[in-house]
Amino acid sequence: MNRRGALIIAAAALLTGCAGTPAALRPQAAKAVETKGYLSGSLIQALADAVPPPPVAGSPVDLTDKARSARFKALEDGDRWLLATAHAELRPPLALQHFDCALGVRLGSAATPNLNRLMQRLFDDSDAAAELVKARGFRARPVGDDPERRPCQRVTEAGRKTASYPSGSSTVATVYGEAFAALEPERATEARRIAHEMGLSRLVCGMHYPSDVAAGEVLGKAVFDAAAATPGFDADLTAARAELTAVRATGLTSPGCASERLALATPLP
Repeated sequence: MNRRGALIIAAAALLTGCAGTPAALRPQAAKAVETKGYLSGSLIQALADAVPPPPVAGSPVDLTDKARSARFKALEDGDRWLLATAHAELRPPLALQHFDCALGVRLGSAATPNLNRLMQRLFDDSDAAAELVKARGFRARPVGDDPERRPCQRVTEAGRKTASYPSGSSTVATVYGEAFAALEPERATEARRIAHEMGLSRLVCGMHYPSDVAAGEVLGKAVFDAAAATPGFDADLTAARAELTAVRATGLTSPGCASERLALATPLP
């Protein structure tokens, strides 16, 4: 099998749950903060309020963002593009498998209810914070600014018109990366790298501009730090760590790691 065939198979394996509309593409109407995660509504609001507004249209930052975003079109249909289609899946437990190669395991090879619950709560906190920022100040997505721009995922016309800043995908990915870094400190560098690559995938997909991703990463780190300071978080982390140890004991690893390494070796514009 050639390299491209292997990449398609690897991407398909990761895309099992990607048919639905990602949370980041929901309509951007303001909504009450739900507290399904670790953080109170008031703390989520405070974290959102600390995020600066999006770049002003026509400003140097905005123009630099748009110039770089246009260069990412050169990656369409290539190896990195295929990986970005897989990274579009953000919800646990499927999204956690993006970290298989970084952790040297195969998540999904054993039951991990505590790990899934931990990550779901972190997802809820980070998604809520990002949505509040989006509702505060609208910035169009690259695929919204350019109706001819090809996304690497299925996006409706309404989805093209949703807000780009900050990248909720990058916020969520960063929270996952920080959580895995806390679960396995010896693999923290690798976990954080994949979280960052998930953010970069949103540039490849034409779904966000660089400063959207950068803001999402800062917000994600703040959300994780706040969640980690709440009562009960350490106990949840300990329970999840035990499950991750059990997964590692199976000895199974992802068959897509070689393809992932090839895709991540693609130079980005």
